[in-house]
Amino acid sequence: MQLAIADNEKEQLLQELGKANLRFQQVYPGDKPDRQPVHTVYGGANLFKADTCVRMGEIALKHLRAFAPNFVALAKALQLEGHDRLPQRQADIARLEEKLEGLSDAARKQEPAWLHYTVYKKIARKLFVEGVEDFRIDFEDGFGNRPDDEEDATAIAAAKELAQGMRNETISPFIGIRIKPFTEDLKHRAVRTLDLFLATLLDQTDGVLPDNFVVMLPKVTIPEQVTTLVRLFELLEKAHGLAPGALKMETMVEATQIIMDDEGRNPLMRIVRASEGRCIAAHFGTYDYTASCGITAKYQTMAHPVCDFAHHMTKVALGSTGIFLSDGATNVIPVAPHKGDQLTFAQVQENHESVHHAWRIGYGHTMHSLINGFYQGWDLNPAQLPMRYAATYHFFLSNYDDAVFRLKTFVERAAISTLTKDIFDDAATGQGLLNFFLKAINCGAISEEEVLATGLTLEEIRSRSFYRILEGRRKHR
Repeated sequence: MQLAIADNEKEQLLQELGKANLRFQQVYPGDKPDRQPVHTVYGGANLFKADTCVRMGEIALKHLRAFAPNFVALAKALQLEGHDRLPQRQADIARLEEKLEGLSDAARKQEPAWLHYTVYKKIARKLFVEGVEDFRIDFEDGFGNRPDDEEDATAIAAAKELAQGMRNETISPFIGIRIKPFTEDLKHRAVRTLDLFLATLLDQTDGVLPDNFVVMLPKVTIPEQVTTLVRLFELLEKAHGLAPGALKMETMVEATQIIMDDEGRNPLMRIVRASEGRCIAAHFGTYDYTASCGITAKYQTMAHPVCDFAHHMTKVALGSTGIFLSDGATNVIPVAPHKGDQLTFAQVQENHESVHHAWRIGYGHTMHSLINGFYQGWDLNPAQLPMRYAATYHFFLSNYDDAVFRLKTFVERAAISTLTKDIFDDAATGQGLLNFFLKAINCGAISEEEVLATGLTLEEIRSRSFYRILEGRRKHR
C-alpha cells in the first residue's frame, strides 16, 4: 500500500515538532540530580558563630539521648508501627540490641525490629557527623527590625564568623543568608546588609565564597523584585571579582499573591525566569502564608489545608523545572517545660510527655511533606533535628524494597528502548526513580552499595544522570 504523505512533507512537519519538543524540554528538563539538603535551619544572624552548625548537632544528639536513650524508646515515643511488640524491660532491650548488632545487614532485615533499630542508629550517626545540612544566617524574621547601626554591625560580625567557619571547616555543606524583603519600607536595608555582608566575607576569604552559598529573598510578590536582585548580583560580582553567575538566590512562597496574581495567574514561573537562571529553590513560609490567608495564629500550622493547596500550586508551576522545593517549619519546639537537676518524678514525666508530643507533631509534618514530594523543610531549633532525620530515614528505608523493584524493572525495560535511540522519555522517568536513591544516599539513609540491587553499577550511580546511564549502555551494545 502506498503511503499518502510524502516523505519530504512528513519530515518538514516532524522537524517543526522537534523544535517545539526541544523548547519544552529546555523549560522542563526534569528533576536535578544535584544534592538537595533535607532541611534548612534558619537562625538569627546575631546568634551565628563559626561553630554554630557543629554545636547544633551536638545539642541535638544530647537531646535525642536524653528523651529516647535507645531505639525502643524512640519507636514508642513516636508510636511507630510495631512499637507495642517491642520489649519494655531494659535488660530485654539490651539483649535485642546486642542481637541486632551482631547480625549482618541482610540477616538484620529479617528481624521485625530492624527498621526502628536502623533508623535510630542512623539518626545518632548523622547528628554526630553532620547534624546540619543547610543553614541560613537570618536577617529577617529571625533577626527582626533593629536600628541600622546594629544590623550593620551584625552583618559584619556574622560575615567574619562565616569566614572563620570556612577556615575551621565547621560550617554546613550548604549555607547562605536571608536578607529582608524588597518592599518599599525595607529594600534599602536589605541591599545594605547584603553589600556589607559580602564585602566583609570576601575580604576575609580573599574573594572566595563558601560552597553552595545562596541568598534568600523573602516575601517575593512580583518579578521585578527578583530582577532587581539579579542586577545587584551583577554589580557585586564585578566589584569583588567574582565569576559572572557566582551568586545564586532562592525565593520564598509566603504570600497569596505569589500563588495567584491580580489577573488570576500563577506567577511563579515568571518570578523564576526573572532570576535569569540564578534562582535554585523556592521555600514555603508556613506562618506568613497562613497569615496572608487570614488564619489566626492558633491554627497556623503545616497541617492546615491552605498549605497543601499552596504546595500543589507550587508543584504545578515549577514541577520538572529543576527548581528545588522546600516545605516550611513546625513551630512546636520539643523543649522540656521543667529545668534543673532536682526535678520530681512527676516533672520528669511531664518533660518526656511534652517533648514526645512535640516530636510526634514534627515527625508527622515531615512525613506529610515527604509523602507529598517535598524532600526539604525548615528547622528552627536543634531539638527538631532528630525528628527531621527520623522521618527522613523512615521514609526512605521503608520504601527501599519497592523502589529497588521499580528501578530495576525500569532499567531492564529502558535497556530495550535504547536500541531505538529514543531515550529521552525513558531518561526523564528514570531520573525520577534514580533521584529517590540519590536523595537517600545524600542524607545517609542508604549507602551507594545498597543501590546496586537495582542493576546499576557504582559508576552509573555516581554519574547521577539516568540519561548518561542509558547513553553508556547503548554504546556498549
